[in-house]
Amino acid sequence: MNVLKYFLVGFLFGIVLTKSEAVSWYRIYEMFQFQSFHMYGIIGVAVATGVIGVQIIKRKNIKDINGLPIEILDKENSSIRYLVGGISFGLGWALVGSCPGPIFILIGAGFLPVIIVLIGALIGTVIYGALRSKLPH
Repeated sequence: MNVLKYFLVGFLFGIVLTKSEAVSWYRIYEMFQFQSFHMYGIIGVAVATGVIGVQIIKRKNIKDINGLPIEILDKENSSIRYLVGGISFGLGWALVGSCPGPIFILIGAGFLPVIIVLIGALIGTVIYGALRSKLPH
């Protein structure tokens, strides 16, 4: 029964992404062509929500589901890994027309060719796992 709440949140998240057109290939295409503010607005709201949420967690000493304090560590000062990761993520997103979040939403909505994207994401994850110890972290 505990797992049901996670399915419900995922289901609601899928509805929000679909209704906001964040899973639309055309909206993503517009974003990478700098033709529309739509996706930048969605991403901006998500970043602002995350910043506010983290600040609330830090200032109110909110605890996790097990009653333990949530600890948010500072990131290390390193530019190259963020540049390489961001560029590869952005290129993949632009080439595929979908970021990893909506893959399951698109498959659930009946866009079955996205299964190829899911397979590619899984292969990329396996390759990263194999090369992780050799990459700069």
